[in-house]
Amino acid sequence: MAELRLDELAQKMEGKILQGSPYLSFDRFNIDSRQSKPGELFFAITAERDGHNYVSHSVQKGAAGAVISHKIPLPNQKTALIQVKDTVQALQLLAKRILQKSNSKVIGITGSVGKTTTKEFTAALISNNRYILKSEGNYNNYLGLPLSLLRLTKEDELAVLEYGMSSPGEITALTRIAPPDIAVITNIKPVHFEFFKDIKDIALAKKEILDGMKSKGTAVLNGDDSLVKEIAGKRKGKQLFFGTSEGHDISAENIRKDGWKGTTFDLNYGQEKTKIFIPFFCKSSLYNFLAAAGVAYALSIPAQKIADQAKHLTAFPNRGGLVHLENNIKLIDDSYNSNPAALEMALKDLAELPGNRKVAILGDMLELGKNETEFHIQAGKKAAQLGLDLLVTIGPLSLNMAKGALASGMKHSRIFSYQDSGKAAEEIKSFLREGDVILVKGSRGIKTEKIINGLKGKG
Repeated sequence: MAELRLDELAQKMEGKILQGSPYLSFDRFNIDSRQSKPGELFFAITAERDGHNYVSHSVQKGAAGAVISHKIPLPNQKTALIQVKDTVQALQLLAKRILQKSNSKVIGITGSVGKTTTKEFTAALISNNRYILKSEGNYNNYLGLPLSLLRLTKEDELAVLEYGMSSPGEITALTRIAPPDIAVITNIKPVHFEFFKDIKDIALAKKEILDGMKSKGTAVLNGDDSLVKEIAGKRKGKQLFFGTSEGHDISAENIRKDGWKGTTFDLNYGQEKTKIFIPFFCKSSLYNFLAAAGVAYALSIPAQKIADQAKHLTAFPNRGGLVHLENNIKLIDDSYNSNPAALEMALKDLAELPGNRKVAILGDMLELGKNETEFHIQAGKKAAQLGLDLLVTIGPLSLNMAKGALASGMKHSRIFSYQDSGKAAEEIKSFLREGDVILVKGSRGIKTEKIINGLKGKG
């Protein structure tokens, strides 16, 4: 992590020291007083809550200093204080200047679906004999990205970062902090419609990562996605395309799924070709891998090294990993989030997997705007058309999935609906059978992880 004296921090953030020794050093930074640790510098962020109200709590937990935008009473005069105009801007400015002083290249990943998994795969494929920083979890917004950069060390050669957004201009703001040397767009799908007029507006928002990347950088783009190709056509500079169609720089062919074991395919990697095995059964994982392989190719990593790393990839929590339950029941934990495109792909994967009954436990998909009802109806129709055995809906919007499934011929006796995940978690176990295969997926606001914990016996 970056280690800086108090006076250096104040200078980089364009603030002033109110108290504390200018020679006091910090190498840990935080914005959540509940997670405060001894010796760190706490940023009093004003967002949903005013972080200034929690500075004392952070100090009680051991924080040695705080960044504030207005004076606050502190009984401990040894606590270092830096006052700035705006604590969010100070956090971002500090991260930007730390990155500028480093030798790290930035790999920026955005897209409607699969950012976090692609980030994890990318870091794994390119990590051989390199020091790499990767953003933690889904630290991909105006606070998370700069916090990730504050963990940079002098040894880090690469920083693998997510660039998230829910409205126009957000990715532009992130590229001003960390302009990518390599920019990845995984796909463009109908998400966050609550904040966009149509999917073309979403495409333009994703294009911000291309507009904000370094001029001599490389774009790694999904060549199977027509909207990605459309925005790519407006960019000058080096571009690499990945997908399962012919003619891409990075592509998969002869794709063979081996049940629960994983997927084998031939990887076309520039002029090289090699056989790849990934321990994942979901089609989305294949695309995430190809995007990561595109980054590796841009960094001139040999194909054989990619093949060696690929078989050791692991699933990120709540994003499609397999959980074995009692009575040979298999649970696909995709509870982190949901949107129409990702859900359709997950339902198709569920239908193709071996097992007894196929059970889809699906929560509301949020932030879909005026077409939210139709998106849920179509999801229910898809579940019925794929021949799934049971459909369990969670939340008020997902009642429309039940309607769609009924309209497409699924019997009423095979559909169960619950208002919230807590109630569903209490009852779902009662109608499961030996050998069932279960998919759990829903938007974060529906808290479908409660169902996962209940099925694991932790709820």
